[in-house]
Amino acid sequence: MKIVIPGGTGQVGTILNRALTAAGHDVVVLTRQPRRKGEIHWDGETLGPWAEAIDGSDIVINLAGRSVSCRYTAANLQAMMDSRVNSARVVGESIAAAAQPPRVWLQMSTATIYAHRFDAPHDEATGVFGGTEPGVPDYWAYSVEIAKAWEREQERADTPHTRKVALRTAMVMSPDRGGVFDVLLRLARLGLGGPVAGGAQYVSWIQDRDFVRAVEFLIDRDDLAGPVNVAAPEPVPQRTFMRTLRATWCVPVGLPATKWMAELGAFVMRSDTELLLKSRRVIPGRLLEAGFTFDHATWPQAAEDLVERVRDDRAAQVVRREPSAPRSGGPQADRRLGGGEVSPR
Repeated sequence: MKIVIPGGTGQVGTILNRALTAAGHDVVVLTRQPRRKGEIHWDGETLGPWAEAIDGSDIVINLAGRSVSCRYTAANLQAMMDSRVNSARVVGESIAAAAQPPRVWLQMSTATIYAHRFDAPHDEATGVFGGTEPGVPDYWAYSVEIAKAWEREQERADTPHTRKVALRTAMVMSPDRGGVFDVLLRLARLGLGGPVAGGAQYVSWIQDRDFVRAVEFLIDRDDLAGPVNVAAPEPVPQRTFMRTLRATWCVPVGLPATKWMAELGAFVMRSDTELLLKSRRVIPGRLLEAGFTFDHATWPQAAEDLVERVRDDRAAQVVRREPSAPRSGGPQADRRLGGGEVSPR
């Protein structure tokens, strides 16, 4: 299949591109700064020559939007809104104008659309949108408005021959450098991965390979359209999430952080505490009802897999950096040197 991924150079796009390319698909990435084969320039706002890639494609997976890993200033929040809404609008326009439109348009959305909540999980049928919760910062409501506007832009697109799915996605955990799991693991390894502001807030997540499998499942299922929660079925409190990660890496201690300490840390990291403090308790109701099965449904299972892959990758990097062992003494010497293997542990 020919698959076009607008905004496909970030963490999630890299995960999808790698997996779909390995599966034999022809993947085209639309990006503001094309650098590699298979990347085409677009501005995310206006129709241009890039639209030719969508005409005749099979699948469009729109991931475009300003990263949420930033300070939530008024300017940054507006940039998040504009980049998401404008890119969804122009993707819809390109599909509407295509002589051979794609059969499926998967549009990235976010689990942040749901309310900050501890008492019950959100599925697509019974979940409650956020924006009116008491006792949370006012700007959290704007994040919900961004998510709703993002989905609304896809809904209003006039694409009668293209099935549309909004991916209400939780945090995608992968061993890739620079991703959210990489940041959390670094904190855990430094002994800083304790409960934040008590740690009762829920973390919704999905392991990267399950994320890819869910996308492939939604591509294949012609009966599924509209919003779909793309999250593992067992969200956990933040204190449990980080305790499990520490235990998997064999770190005995995780220093707790108060709310003001989290604010200070977020400021230093140029991020925002909403990512840490909002309780995202989201479950994949429609995926489960449709028969999708998770390979990593629980966080201990997923954390063990991710940590093992991180260790394997680092061990492989050590092997690649090491100079070749001197070839003296023949086969006996090779056996004494252990064949050049390095333990990932």
